[in-house]
Amino acid sequence: MLKNAGNMAVHDAAQQVDYGQVAGGRLVIDRTAAYAIFCETLEANLGLDDSLSPEAGSRLHSGVRIRSFDVVDEASGVAFPFLYENEQYGITKYIQGPSVIAVLETDHPVLIARAKTQEPIRVPAIQEYRADR
Repeated sequence: MLKNAGNMAVHDAAQQVDYGQVAGGRLVIDRTAAYAIFCETLEANLGLDDSLSPEAGSRLHSGVRIRSFDVVDEASGVAFPFLYENEQYGITKYIQGPSVIAVLETDHPVLIARAKTQEPIRVPAIQEYRADR
């Protein structure tokens, strides 16, 4: 559920293109608009409030944390394909064009009380524009 919502959110974020830049032949993602729509999409698809905590009726029991949100586009000063690396979250991927990359995290629901604490659920999501498609 978290993975699907993350995929939809980065997809929506990647569509926040600066059309002034497109007119000049560059694909640049408006970072502020991208982050705002990313959060809105997560809220809508996971039943979260604007602090990303579950609302009544949400299937989640814990809030969602955005651990990483990166935009790599033609304003980033990189050439595509580009090797994107985020060592903190173990992501290494060649991206073919402008992309939005995010890492989401939430706590496991506690089903059985135990002494050992469960690691959080952490999922990456990547949406990229590909020149070959």
